[in-house]
Amino acid sequence: MDALTAFGLFAVTFMLICYVLEDRAPFWTFLFALGCLMGSAYGFLQGAWPFGAVELIWFVVALRRWVGLRSRAEPRA
Repeated sequence: MDALTAFGLFAVTFMLICYVLEDRAPFWTFLFALGCLMGSAYGFLQGAWPFGAVELIWFVVALRRWVGLRSRAEPRA
């Protein structure tokens, strides 16, 4: 297994774990977004630009979801 394949396997596994744990805290949604960004980088690096583009879109969606969750979780003073 070369380094790029190992990185892709790590990125997708990391995304899956974070996705499963998303309901526990907004922090996991943020980590899921980072996993999507890693998945996007893997897709572009290995030459599968459609996969990279879709993962980049998922990164933006997850990041926006995290911002919304975080703003709801913060206590108002």
